[in-house]
Amino acid sequence: QVQLVESGGGLVQAGGSLRLSCRASGSRFSIYATRWYRQAPGNQRELVASISSGGATNIADSVKGRFTISRDNAKNTAYLQMNSLKPEDTAVYYCNAAAVDLETARVGDYWGQGTQVTVSS
Repeated sequence: QVQLVESGGGLVQAGGSLRLSCRASGSRFSIYATRWYRQAPGNQRELVASISSGGATNIADSVKGRFTISRDNAKNTAYLQMNSLKPEDTAVYYCNAAAVDLETARVGDYWGQGTQVTVSS
């Protein structure tokens, strides 16, 4: 089992920045890819950014140029740096990881509990 814990959300004014963290913990595991999703009230969950085990990244067009995703494998932590935030970025942000349990060889899809990001105008 892999547990994901997000942190770093909060209230920020438009134009400000936040950095979200997603720390993975559990038994022996290896993460293939980490993704950040967001969901605003009344909207579907939206993929914001992803990063592979090799470091290849993809950023949604809606946040390209403002958000970056990175990971520190030594800390089992992924980050979402959000700059030039806009009110429409307000949402609950979720971390998602595809990981293999090295003891059972099972591949699983794991989610964090979410962290609220609110951008005021």
